[in-house]
Amino acid sequence: MHILHIGKYYPPVPGGMERYLGDLVAAQRDAGIEAAALVHAEPGKRHADDPPWLMRCPVWRRLLFAPISPRFPFWLGRAIERYRPDLLHFHMPNLSAFWALLLPAAREKGWVVHWHADVETGRFPWSMRLAYAFYRVFERALLARAALIVVTSRNYLLASEPLRPWREKCRVVPLGVDPVRLPDVPPEETRGLWPGQGLRVLAVGRLTYYKGFDTLIRAVAGLPGAQLLLVGEGEERPYLERVWREAGQPGRIRFMGEVDDASRNRLLASCDVFCLPSRERTEAFGIVLMEAMRYGRPVVASDLSGSGVTWVVEDGVNGLLAGPDAVPAWREALQRLAQEPAYRSALGAAGRRRYWREFAIARGAASLAHLYAADLEVAMAPPMGHDAPLIVIPALNEAASIGVVIDSVQAAGWRDVLVVDDGSRDETARIAAEHGASVLRPILKQGAWGAMQTGIRYAIKHGYAGVITMDADGQHEAAYLGHLFAAGRTAEVVIGACPQRGSRLRRMAWRYFRVLTGFNFEDLTSGLRYYGPAACRLLAGEDATLLEYQDIGVLLLLQQAELSIAEIPVVMNSRSSGASRVFSSWWVVARYMIETTLLCFAKWQVGRGRHA
Repeated sequence: MHILHIGKYYPPVPGGMERYLGDLVAAQRDAGIEAAALVHAEPGKRHADDPPWLMRCPVWRRLLFAPISPRFPFWLGRAIERYRPDLLHFHMPNLSAFWALLLPAAREKGWVVHWHADVETGRFPWSMRLAYAFYRVFERALLARAALIVVTSRNYLLASEPLRPWREKCRVVPLGVDPVRLPDVPPEETRGLWPGQGLRVLAVGRLTYYKGFDTLIRAVAGLPGAQLLLVGEGEERPYLERVWREAGQPGRIRFMGEVDDASRNRLLASCDVFCLPSRERTEAFGIVLMEAMRYGRPVVASDLSGSGVTWVVEDGVNGLLAGPDAVPAWREALQRLAQEPAYRSALGAAGRRRYWREFAIARGAASLAHLYAADLEVAMAPPMGHDAPLIVIPALNEAASIGVVIDSVQAAGWRDVLVVDDGSRDETARIAAEHGASVLRPILKQGAWGAMQTGIRYAIKHGYAGVITMDADGQHEAAYLGHLFAAGRTAEVVIGACPQRGSRLRRMAWRYFRVLTGFNFEDLTSGLRYYGPAACRLLAGEDATLLEYQDIGVLLLLQQAELSIAEIPVVMNSRSSGASRVFSSWWVVARYMIETTLLCFAKWQVGRGRHA
């Protein structure tokens, strides 16, 4: 696959979007994807050592923070001719991306829009708001033309007004950082970086209004003994220096300016706490937060409503959240970390674990590769009438998410949706009906598999060609339903597999059950599945009624009947609300492991069947 990224700038130009683009292209190329990039060149700077897959278009000037490059459409046409991409991957906001709307060679390609942030105009003068009114026209056209919109967090997606009309084609893929760019730093390399003995506070970023560094300077100035190193340059430096002078010019607060990556890594590895005091949703995610977490540093960040920052920083888990511009709250958070070094270490250790689990760049690159394959192939129109499968969604207390799930399924073209409400105590059934789904409410509570089996029997009774099962909690994406059904042309059962979603313990359990069963499937517990007519008849029968869970036991039964089973890769989201039935407590997990193990032993004599 050949991908052409269209971005604003590229490293060594500093900035979160720039660092992410550099890490992503490297990870994609390591994975065998022919990734290239077209970006802007900084005026007056040359990069003689750029690789052949990177093009930097000259910039005429900057206007309202945007690089203006009249020659960009010619460079884009040249890049398409040189790299012959299968799709164009636009990183927004980026004014020059709009040239693609007018370029025939660009319109012939598939388009992915990577939505890094909304354009915020609240603080700026009328000129910025007027300019955005024109920008918005082209922004809408770009989003309408895109086959797929990648958003960095669910928090940001739900709060983004520009993305509201396009949510059905939005997918959440968190940003990531390349660990190769952040090597371990020996302690001897950090000696002498900090002038005193108090709490060592680090902040890194462009010195601009929305970063809120004035709040941090005031908080540290009022905290005896604490020292602050502020790394970065920008248009707000004169104002920040004035704030520093008003605070008495404390020598323990220093402006470091721009530093090279090696120096930056040494500071990240040696600080006691990393701070991101941003005041606006322009701070959509916080790449630098993940860099600090990689070095095991606790973080303090602004509690920004509608920003991914509050997802990256779990308050009290890997850091602390404080109100934007709330100097007393920031001072209180830093004081606590200064007084409790053990708590500080625990937060940092949790952050390091989460980084390796969720934020290494290879994970995000793999998710994007699955999305490229799933969403940019030839569109698979949902079948109609008796050729259509029934979409079965078991639900228990899913009022917070069920409406969105049904809407996404219907927006993807699948009209026949059945919700089996398994004894919900909330408004799940009412909301499901209001959103156009058929609803069954069995008298007795059936459990997740029993509810699913009820849906399968309903499908058989009403003449459907098959069943696709999916969860009610928002984990499964409706965009993959067509791919499941298409794969069902050559297999009786198709599993939507996302092994990346599993925790370390869950992956260990999968390996354990693979050994017991002989299965070679990547994702044994996925609830996103297609069952063809023969599978439905089998699973509606008495033997299937004896099962407790819908995953391994069902696969064993299908294997015994020698029905063909296939897997296709999908991307899944985190639960939008509630908790898993199977993993709600350690007792429930233990029971699941014991019962499923006994079931595997009971079926030991079964042949391995046919799996794809």
